[in-house]
Amino acid sequence: MIRVLLVDDQALFRAGIRMLLDSQPDLEVVGEAGDGRQAIELWRALRPDVILMDIRMPVLDGIEATAAILREAEAAPAPGLGPRGAGMADAPAQPRVVMLTTFDLDEAAARAIRGGASGFLLKDAAPELLLASVRTVHAGSAVIAASATRQLFEHFGQPRAAASAPDTWLLLTEREREIFALAARGLSNAEIAAAEFLSEATVKTHISRILSKLALRDRVQLVVFAFEHGLA
Repeated sequence: MIRVLLVDDQALFRAGIRMLLDSQPDLEVVGEAGDGRQAIELWRALRPDVILMDIRMPVLDGIEATAAILREAEAAPAPGLGPRGAGMADAPAQPRVVMLTTFDLDEAAARAIRGGASGFLLKDAAPELLLASVRTVHAGSAVIAASATRQLFEHFGQPRAAASAPDTWLLLTEREREIFALAARGLSNAEIAAAEFLSEATVKTHISRILSKLALRDRVQLVVFAFEHGLA
């Protein structure tokens, strides 16, 4: 069972998402918060696996709340050592946070991703995408909708030229750089495989090697890396 915490200042929106998640046999909403400060308190009490976090909220916004939760989680001891209730021992020490907003991607979204969020989705995303995203981040991967990736670059304009690529970029083979460029555009493994006439398993292997060589945690950080170093 994947335990989810909903954080949004709109009660009606939370109710709709809760109904969607609770309709799934492997998902459970364990709590709701209306602002970032409440989110931090509920995370401490409940230790959910995944947090769906609104960016813009009163009292404390989602970016600051996410940063605080991730800092505290990183400093916390491994779960399962204390009496947190049945099933809590299996919860990951590092929560997965998916940022949600009704606005197009902007600097706030980029800050959230740089701060460690595992994904970013617009609130009008299809229900199937939201469900898949929760499962994906819980499994240890990251999610960012392809349309959201395009909006990110459209908002910021041309890639930055100030920050040159680090030496680790030279470790990538020509094929890995081709795969990197497609992944930076938000293409899925299946889409990259079709474009490059490769199997999805081969693409997955390339992505894994790219992340390892560049010391990146996931595909979201890959997108940010591409933007910040003018490689998009």
